[in-house]
Amino acid sequence: MYMWQRFDIGEIRDDMVRIRALGFDLVRFFLTWETFAPQRDRIDEGALKKFDAIIDAIAAAGLRAMPTLFCGHMSGVNWIPRWALDERTPHGRFRTIAGGSFSPYGAGDFYCDDALLAAQLLLARAVGARVSGNAALYAWDLGNEFSNMREPQTPMDAASWSALLTEALLEESGAGTTAGIHGEDLERDRHIRPSMIAEPLQFATMHGYPVYSVFSRGRLDTHVVPFLCMLVQSFTKKPLLFSEFGNPECPPGATEAGGIACLSEDEMVGYARTVLQRLVQQGAIGAMWWCWADYDPTLATLPPFDRAPHELRFGIIRADGSEKPVAKVLSAFSREAHEAMEPQPQPIDEKLYYASLPRGIFERYQDYCRTHD
Repeated sequence: MYMWQRFDIGEIRDDMVRIRALGFDLVRFFLTWETFAPQRDRIDEGALKKFDAIIDAIAAAGLRAMPTLFCGHMSGVNWIPRWALDERTPHGRFRTIAGGSFSPYGAGDFYCDDALLAAQLLLARAVGARVSGNAALYAWDLGNEFSNMREPQTPMDAASWSALLTEALLEESGAGTTAGIHGEDLERDRHIRPSMIAEPLQFATMHGYPVYSVFSRGRLDTHVVPFLCMLVQSFTKKPLLFSEFGNPECPPGATEAGGIACLSEDEMVGYARTVLQRLVQQGAIGAMWWCWADYDPTLATLPPFDRAPHELRFGIIRADGSEKPVAKVLSAFSREAHEAMEPQPQPIDEKLYYASLPRGIFERYQDYCRTHD
């Protein structure tokens, strides 16, 4: 959330070298919308140069990059440019920060408002042109859990948004896209249809956590992530990268952090290994742990951590730079040869599925667990 304002390319280079040394190959990072587009019709040149530096650091380390555009939603706060706010829309469930201060308003309808679409295309084309033909660019992620920033009015609005941005990014950079949908998009009807939004995408993606899922059987439930993977595979008929899985780490001796269920360092080890094995069996093309490192404790009084202290401790690296046990597990798994499995979708009718919510996902999950336990 504060990387672009407190930019330290030396630290970033060191992190990339260490990430590669652990055997990982793909890094996802986030372009804060307001940083890159301080005005509706202007892209910040300084931010673009920082973007270039991060891409260079990723490439130099032998990694691939998946930049996430239009952030947007992050860890319980919506960070939105002032010019993209809608005074007719209250901020709702998530706080809005615009221009460094809280706003009572939420985002405008960036799925179909012509002015907001033009602004997004301006940014997409600007960053896309910076990496045209760059072998380090793996794919673009259109947004981080973008439905948390604003839900589309219709599934078609979201699908049109996905297609428009994908076309621009392909044209400018030559790289395809994905789009960060998440567990809540499958728990109730938020006017997101995976089949429609994924139509132009290179591959589908998904985020999921047992501690956040309403249907989860508990904080150690290792079926939540592969179940969500299966649902999206079934709807999209596309390869799927599970681009966020993990859990917050508990303070010593606790099972909650800030009111959120969490896992101990030892529990995280078993959880990570089992989920990865099940994603391989489900036919996922890859998985990404949220996230690289715990946040510095000095950030604890700043948003989002002031109200979500559990967000401080999702990393595989502690704030002091030392490795947690889960880092070794993920590193070992990444170095192993895993036979590519065929995806295991089920013949689920997407229209009927969404008509069955919210109860339907509980019933589907019970069926899934009965056949996979």
